[in-house]
Amino acid sequence: MTHQVYAFEPPERFVAGTVGPPGERTFFLQARGGGRLVSVVLEKVQMALLAEKLEELLTEAHRRFGIELPETEPGSADNEPLDVPVDEEFRVGTLGLAYDVDTSTVVIEAIAAGEGDVEADAEAEGEGEGEEEEDTADLDRLRVRLTPAATRAFIERAKRVVAAGRPPCPLCGQPLDPAGHLCPRHNGYHR
Repeated sequence: MTHQVYAFEPPERFVAGTVGPPGERTFFLQARGGGRLVSVVLEKVQMALLAEKLEELLTEAHRRFGIELPETEPGSADNEPLDVPVDEEFRVGTLGLAYDVDTSTVVIEAIAAGEGDVEADAEAEGEGEGEEEEDTADLDRLRVRLTPAATRAFIERAKRVVAAGRPPCPLCGQPLDPAGHLCPRHNGYHR
């Protein structure tokens, strides 16, 4: 089976988005360009971490290479929904980030989860380091190359998407359901 590399260098549009009501949302990264549309599924925590790590990457690139850190212009935010159809190409297992000094761009690579990722993680604990490269070589991947300004716009949208879910319980931090929730801080009593 051959692996597919969906490369958008650069994409016309690269955004984070969701499908479904709060509490049942599916999180997507979506790239569009050259007449192609690719959507990949990831976990909410992966999206939050991606935004955080991209922020750190831009800060580090500014510190080490002196790149300009663009400000986001008010009103320039892409608040449009995901492009349709939203067809899942694959589920993301690993995210890779890099800053390409030669082109002054940020490279984001979303690599598909392997067949038995959960079992493999448990088995890999005692194994050598060099094996991971070989394992991901035959997996589908989405690769995008963004300018620092496009990266900043992606970060802002990803943060809004993550924050748009159910509000957290002020006591335990878990998401509140419209019907209430059993808060561990109340010993299982409804609040």
